[in-house]
Amino acid sequence: MELHYTYWKDEGWYVGHLDDYPDYNTQGETLEEFEDMLRSLYGDIKTCDFSFIHHHGKLKIA
Repeated sequence: MELHYTYWKDEGWYVGHLDDYPDYNTQGETLEEFEDMLRSLYGDIKTCDFSFIHHHGKLKIA
């Protein structure tokens, strides 16, 4: 499984989010630490029922 993410450097920190969950940023001092934090964030999202998580859908029009 692969997840896409977006990141940028801010004052020496890697900051960003999973592309499917852009409202939930995380950060790390190194790119490796940042990716570990993304994995942790994804685990939290998938194991908990957060009512405030925005979901994306696809609507088919006939």
